[in-house]
Amino acid sequence: MQTAAAAQGIKYLGQKEAQAIDQELFEQYRFSVDQLMELAGLSCATAIANAYPASSFTASRPAVLIVCGPGNNGGDGLVCARHLKMFGYEPTVHYPKRPNKPLFEGLTTQCEKMGIPFLSEFPSEVAVIDEVYGLVVDAIFGFSFQGTVREPFGTILDTLEKVTIPIVSIDIPSGWDVEKGKPDGIQPDMLISLTAPKKAAKLFTGRYHFLGGRFVPAALQKKYSLNLPPYPGTDCVLRLP
Repeated sequence: MQTAAAAQGIKYLGQKEAQAIDQELFEQYRFSVDQLMELAGLSCATAIANAYPASSFTASRPAVLIVCGPGNNGGDGLVCARHLKMFGYEPTVHYPKRPNKPLFEGLTTQCEKMGIPFLSEFPSEVAVIDEVYGLVVDAIFGFSFQGTVREPFGTILDTLEKVTIPIVSIDIPSGWDVEKGKPDGIQPDMLISLTAPKKAAKLFTGRYHFLGGRFVPAALQKKYSLNLPPYPGTDCVLRLP
């Protein structure tokens, strides 16, 4: 676990800067989308296992509901679901808007072949979610999100605002402005910042803030003055204060 001093100088990224770093990773460093998505999703599953061990679930089985959006954040969620399954959890995925692209089709097939169920309809009753699952993973929108939330995700987020079980948001709590947050939006118990935290993370008030995505080359960290704290040992995640 990192001390406050170790992470004190960490940089919080605006939307344009986060997008620029992503573009450099793809275009200059020649990472592929699926490479970084795999590392990000593994980081998310690892952070979840750190904060919410399967043995800590009050129900007899560690059931996790993962809600995936139509973009790369949703892809991170699918990878996360697969690794959670390998870690001994029982993930269920809701993936209402699926892009017609080989990458996402492949990730979906992998989950299906591993026996991960997909819900065709999102549970409309908060009590059902609270009863059946011990955790919700919000993998709907990432740092590229702007504008208004379209259906069915508006209704989904309205429901998630009322659940009592913990919510884990990947990179950005969905529906939040990437830089200004959203006081009346969902309030996750855990935020997993990928690459580097975004400015909205300063408004996060939940219990667990983790940094994941241990793939940013040193030269790129230096160029953008990210001041990332060192990851412990061979870990792919670290907890921020």
